[in-house]
Amino acid sequence: MREKFIEYKGNPNIDFDNMELKSKEFYENLKQRKTIRDFSDKNFPKSIIENCIKTAGTSPSGANMQPWHFAISTKNEVRTILRREAEKEEKSFYETKAPEEWLRALEPLGTDANKPFLEIAPYIIGIFAKSYGVLDDGSKVKHYYAKESVGIATGILITALHLVGLSTLTHTPSPMAFMNKIFKRPKNEKPFLLLAVGFAKKDALIPDINKLPLEDISSTI
Repeated sequence: MREKFIEYKGNPNIDFDNMELKSKEFYENLKQRKTIRDFSDKNFPKSIIENCIKTAGTSPSGANMQPWHFAISTKNEVRTILRREAEKEEKSFYETKAPEEWLRALEPLGTDANKPFLEIAPYIIGIFAKSYGVLDDGSKVKHYYAKESVGIATGILITALHLVGLSTLTHTPSPMAFMNKIFKRPKNEKPFLLLAVGFAKKDALIPDINKLPLEDISSTI
């Protein structure tokens, strides 16, 4: 089995004298990342999105199954269908399915069933988790920890998009089965979320909220 292993060349980012400084700088940068809902229609090359997706593809995954698929939608007639289907599910959710406790939690964020960003943002990425793979002979290969693996990859994707100067919005209409048809994805891929990507409008507003402090999200034993 050892012949399948190669020598690890080390982390090219290691700088022992500046590790703490670099960690603080990275935090200060990512602290500026905000979820936005008001997108500009300004376009940019799809290659930027593709480079960030390649970055997400470096993510760790259960048994290295890499159970993700990132389907890119540019601005076209499909977007109208995507928005219509998403808003239909959201309207049903807000009016009949959402518990009152959840609606109260959402109230400070100003969200509702209207999702204009699905048509306005230059790119929408449909993210899918593969519950199993299909070999050339049609046999199935189970993917382990698919949801967790795709979650990690999505976090890396959002971080990469922020670092190149783009804004994002995660959207999880409930249910999301319509995504398979719109993005033309097979049944072994389960919709994970929709990610709107673009530049924030000049006058975009965001909720005045804060993140929990370190002592509330971390402990040492």
